[in-house]
Amino acid sequence: MASGPKAHVAVLTFPFSSHPSALFFLTRKLAEWVPDVAFSFFCIAKTNTYLSSWPTIPNLRIYDVADGVEEGHVLEVSLEDQLELFLRATPWNYREAIQRVDEIDKVSYVLSDAFLWFAGLMAEEMGVPWVAFWNGSACSLSAHVNTDLIRQMIGTRPEEVSARQDESLAFIPGCSQFRVRDLPEGIVVGQLDLPLFTSLHRMSQELPRAAAVLVNSIEEVDPTPLLDRLRTFFNKLLLVGPLSLLAPTRPDSESDPHSCLAWLGSQAPASVAYVGFGTIFVPPPSELAALAEGLEGSGAHFLWSLKEKHRESLPAGFLERTRGRGLVVSWTPQPIVLGHVAVGAFINHCGYNSVLESIMGGVPIICRPLFGDQRINARVLSHVLGVAVDVKDEVLTKEGVMDALDLLLHRKEGKIMREKTVSLQQVVKNAIRETGSATNNMKAVLEIIKGST
Repeated sequence: MASGPKAHVAVLTFPFSSHPSALFFLTRKLAEWVPDVAFSFFCIAKTNTYLSSWPTIPNLRIYDVADGVEEGHVLEVSLEDQLELFLRATPWNYREAIQRVDEIDKVSYVLSDAFLWFAGLMAEEMGVPWVAFWNGSACSLSAHVNTDLIRQMIGTRPEEVSARQDESLAFIPGCSQFRVRDLPEGIVVGQLDLPLFTSLHRMSQELPRAAAVLVNSIEEVDPTPLLDRLRTFFNKLLLVGPLSLLAPTRPDSESDPHSCLAWLGSQAPASVAYVGFGTIFVPPPSELAALAEGLEGSGAHFLWSLKEKHRESLPAGFLERTRGRGLVVSWTPQPIVLGHVAVGAFINHCGYNSVLESIMGGVPIICRPLFGDQRINARVLSHVLGVAVDVKDEVLTKEGVMDALDLLLHRKEGKIMREKTVSLQQVVKNAIRETGSATNNMKAVLEIIKGST
């Protein structure tokens, strides 16, 4: 370019779950570090409205792409339908949006969520490099990039897979402690021809084309043999997490609308069970009822983030009977809650952002995985890192909840788990210091981008 910024990075985002915020925080940090590089962030309008509420950065601009939902559609569209409509709209929605921007300011690099595998083909057509971002653990990425090998070794017929659920994945370096049942849907379990699963399979085949693959994880936490195996697939593997730590601070008035922190301040250290399953995946009504019964029966103090629409699943009189030692709210500032000295246990689905936040808070987890990479994340926490308790058969029961809470809050095993989690917390803090692995890997990303000018 003759004038203006030295480079222009087009950032393509997968607009669901925690994907857009993680890539947005990464993009913001890169934009802050290289103010002479322009960043164009592409996502659907609904997500962009939320992301635009963060403080602006001069060299970062946000652009809308079509979400596939027909204009004027007034009925509520389910998440499954939103996902299908979005996948149908790709990649033309991104092509169209980027073309408009590229005509004004030539794109010199494409950075995309790994789910958007077609970004590599678009970058190739534009004659520019592609960097892919994986918003999950290296363990879950390993499962996906080894899809073809796993299918060859395990098979894909439901009866074959069902009979081998407890077999080890030892044929993949670094994965000996994982079982077939820990794999995300779409690899050998589920309707493999669904658009999302076929897209993830294509992703596993396209990622080796990327100039680099970035992972929202920490080198010192993931198993070394597994990382070594991943590096044989990719041109460059850079672990840059946890990206949630890059989130700007919101005004105090927006940070804790239900006064959770004030309530926690009146509780004893490591005495509170925090329950948070996010907004997308929630256990079925029968398990929500069992969870409530377990919390009540345990006698533990608890903070529960639960939307109003799900509270009809709670046992009659539960809120009244537990008033005083329990607080049920519709939203919490989760990272801050997990960092509070009063919290001693976290009941969660093991989505990867929550996993990282629990480690940063030094709080062990009671795992009830629900979908995707959550099972393999739970397995890492409980059987590799030793900082979590699995619920029996992945089903919440009154007795199971009571036993897990007793273990984490009152028994020696729980104290040991908290100590291990605090040790991991320090590992992460070291990784994000000025000379830490995550910081050095972020600098390597900058060098890749600057190398394109």
